[in-house]
Amino acid sequence: MLERITIDPAVCHGKPTIRGSRILVTTILELLASGMTWEEIRADYDGLESEDIQACLNYAVRLAQFRTLPLAA
Repeated sequence: MLERITIDPAVCHGKPTIRGSRILVTTILELLASGMTWEEIRADYDGLESEDIQACLNYAVRLAQFRTLPLAA
């Protein structure tokens, strides 16, 4: 599923996008967080598929699972 997300320094300054587009993962996540439905988002972004939205959610889950450790003072 995550193969739908690409990171290319030459596209959108290296921010994660949906493959083959300039649609930022963060844009999709923000729209979902604002309450838009998958259908509304797909209607606003021609060519966007449900699997793309699911990939954005999966990407966010992976990021949330990273564990950071505090630096010793």
